[in-house]
Amino acid sequence: MKKANPLALIPLAVFLVLYLVTSIIVGDFYKMPVSVAFLISSIVAILMNRNKSIHEKVEIFCSGAGNINIILMCIIFILAGAFAGVAKEMGAVESTVNLGLSILPGNILIAGVFIIGCFISLSIGTSLGTIIALVPIAIGIADKIGIPIGLAVGAVVSGAMFGDNLSMISDTTIAATKTQGCQMKDKFKMNFKIVIPAAVITFVIFITMNMGNSIHLEDNYSYSIIKVLTYLFVIISALLGINVMIVLVSGTLFAGIVGILTNSFDIWGLFEAIESGIMSMTEIIIISLLVGGMVEIIKYNGGINYILNFITKRIHTKKGAELGIGLLVSLVNICTANNTIAIVMSGPIAKDIGDKYEVEPSKVASILDTFSCFCQGIIPYGAQLLFAGSIAGISSFSIMKYLYYPYLMGFTAIIAILLGIPKVKKIT
Repeated sequence: MKKANPLALIPLAVFLVLYLVTSIIVGDFYKMPVSVAFLISSIVAILMNRNKSIHEKVEIFCSGAGNINIILMCIIFILAGAFAGVAKEMGAVESTVNLGLSILPGNILIAGVFIIGCFISLSIGTSLGTIIALVPIAIGIADKIGIPIGLAVGAVVSGAMFGDNLSMISDTTIAATKTQGCQMKDKFKMNFKIVIPAAVITFVIFITMNMGNSIHLEDNYSYSIIKVLTYLFVIISALLGINVMIVLVSGTLFAGIVGILTNSFDIWGLFEAIESGIMSMTEIIIISLLVGGMVEIIKYNGGINYILNFITKRIHTKKGAELGIGLLVSLVNICTANNTIAIVMSGPIAKDIGDKYEVEPSKVASILDTFSCFCQGIIPYGAQLLFAGSIAGISSFSIMKYLYYPYLMGFTAIIAILLGIPKVKKIT
């Protein structure tokens, strides 16, 4: 076991200075590219430890970047991007949104927007895609009903974060399960039991806000059931426990066939949609490789052991370990403003803590995903609120007071840990 060494954490400090401090000074949390900050931090990591040659340290870095979990995660990111690109190009998102709006009564419109957001984000695995699709419609609903735009947008963001946390093809789910070595379906079952009370309470809150409203939107939302089936196919396949790569490949083929049959694109358009979707995952793949390599060097130099010692000195129980993991990923998320990156960075440390205190891998993955999505859903400088505010033409701060689901998700996650629920059946 490597000796604990706080100096090994210097690369992380370099990243925080480059990304967080610079962003605060400039006043723009997306001015400094995250990939560049991680590249510089990785170079710093390689330059440390004078007892090893550059060649040896590069080998250590590459072994971390080439870890089977990192590579598998990157492959899944590629396949998820391909599916998302094809599904978007063939109009599945638009059809799903329009189907929901066509059947909702006026007195539950805002609650309905939340539910649609939940379904779409659960289907496509991305909160940003859900926000981009639904916010313009939410603005129209707010105008018709006469409610604050921030409330309508808050319903969209709340629904978007529901799926970001739970979806089988969400990058946060992929990252959380792969870093902990557990099955996605096990993490989903664990996660669902924790957050469903928050979703139900959120639905009730939104429905009471618009109770008695009899306004209906015009019936001009066209949709295609076969396009909606694309998402149902992926959801059902994933819930049946089919390998995620098989689900994504077959889902992409299904979406491609539907797109061609409905004249959404030809075979060349299908290939372009696949390429576009894959390229949209480029940054997170590069970041995953850099983080994997950097964390491996930090671990080799004793940095991970130092963090473990620091945390474990303050926790002496399984519940303390779970709360410590939640706090760890939350702090990293606040610093990076990216929940997937937070999970990738915290995952190896969380696994070590979980192993030491016998926390089930599916529960560790659930804690990582839930707490990171909770933070990501409420920070005003995160991509979700920035995008939503930009589309709606309002400040991200004006949306924060309506983010009922993210707040409740964090609350129920803490309560679940304190009460020791849900229980996990140990296999003997």
